[in-house]
Amino acid sequence: MNYALLQGKKGIIFGALNDQSIAWKVAERCHEEGAEFILSNAPIAMRMGELNTLAEKTGSEVIPADATSTEDLEKLFDAAVAKFGKLDFILHSIGMSVNIRKGKPYTDLNYDYLQKGWDVSAVSFHKVMKMAWDKDCMNEWGSILALTYIAAQRVFPNYGDMADNKAFLESIARSFGYYFGEKKVRVNTISQSPVMTKAGAGVKGITGFFNFADHMSPLGNADALDCANYCVAMFSDLTKMVTMQNLFHDGGFSMVGVSQKVVDKYEEEL
Repeated sequence: MNYALLQGKKGIIFGALNDQSIAWKVAERCHEEGAEFILSNAPIAMRMGELNTLAEKTGSEVIPADATSTEDLEKLFDAAVAKFGKLDFILHSIGMSVNIRKGKPYTDLNYDYLQKGWDVSAVSFHKVMKMAWDKDCMNEWGSILALTYIAAQRVFPNYGDMADNKAFLESIARSFGYYFGEKKVRVNTISQSPVMTKAGAGVKGITGFFNFADHMSPLGNADALDCANYCVAMFSDLTKMVTMQNLFHDGGFSMVGVSQKVVDKYEEEL
């Protein structure tokens, strides 16, 4: 059911790759709720994905941009301002660990890879917000979101330096969120359940992560569409006073010490 929650709102969505990705679902739901937006991703990611299909479906323009490049971001934001005037929302759905891709364990990180991961996964969020700040292109009560994961607070073997990247990302959201408050713009992160996306598939043991979280969560895992609906709510005027928060969207996983399903499983094994 659609509620026209974003009627007349304009934005930028970073990170849609294919129809499994959360950003893709967010774009679909924002379109259904009346928003207009520009879709953006790094040129290399666009060659791997299907962004033009999403653009056609949502009537959106695609503007390639490497979110780690201030030059690319400036061109993107200039185009967005020319098209829309000021913006009402931005979604940052970007993350990458070269160490994970290369199979490097946390105890043996390549620090050049580490820096690349920081830049792509976290510092890019600062660069996006700084560009919006410098151009003063956010409407009052606008909403800026980034997607994160609970590994920023807890240890998950094989999530490697992505855990550090997400912790950095959340800190940036809080810090920049304070300053954006002066402009009546809110900044938050959504800590999502594990989702079987192309990016998630690169994490060793993701199926175990996924099933464990599903058994631990009273409501089960939240899927990509559930997350998209939450993003719509956070972009809407219904959440105008929520800022600088890390919002867990995980079926209750973050509040559970152990579930009966998990206890029963281990009792059976013993």
